[in-house]
Amino acid sequence: MHFERLKDLHRSVREQHPVSLSVRVHRALSWLSKAESSEDLDSQFIFYWIAFNAAYAQHIDRSILLSERSKFQQFLTKIVDLDESKSISNFIWQEYSNTIRIVLNNEFIFESYWDAQNGSISEEQWKIQRTESVSSSHRALSSGKTDKVLSIIFNRLYTLRNQLLHGGATWNSQVNRQQIEDCTALLASFVPMVIEIMINNPHELWGEPIYPVVR
Repeated sequence: MHFERLKDLHRSVREQHPVSLSVRVHRALSWLSKAESSEDLDSQFIFYWIAFNAAYAQHIDRSILLSERSKFQQFLTKIVDLDESKSISNFIWQEYSNTIRIVLNNEFIFESYWDAQNGSISEEQWKIQRTESVSSSHRALSSGKTDKVLSIIFNRLYTLRNQLLHGGATWNSQVNRQQIEDCTALLASFVPMVIEIMINNPHELWGEPIYPVVR
């Protein structure tokens, strides 16, 4: 449970933080608290994702065309660069042979698998793409490119996010529970690290929240 520790940390420094960062962290912490207190995995995953979204989402000129994935991948690179304690890199190294490997090999959260199910590509094509994705993550890890590994992992998480938020899965379903367990475990560890890095770097440009506080 990370919420109480991070909330105390935020309280101790927020008066010195820009309002935009304070709002962003406050919102992320509120959803982190909800995620940690939820009893079912589907809810936990969704609330962890909202906490992550509250942390990275920012107002961007609509004339700048960036996909949602591009925005959070840019954010991941920034977070890794600011991680002086290397907590994220250490986490990736420790979990790669366990949860992360399982997540990367799970076809049900690989977008190309569903492309094949819908007839857009062949079964051979999606299997080749998954192999290439896993190999790419191995190369990135061996060369110390933590942000690249995270980007590949989050592509899997994003597929699960879409399945849940767009009604492509049944709540508390008895099938395909492995991916929700593993992905929720990853977010449960990663999201608090993100929030703490943001709290510890108040002078970085985090951008304005998409929806500012209006009183």
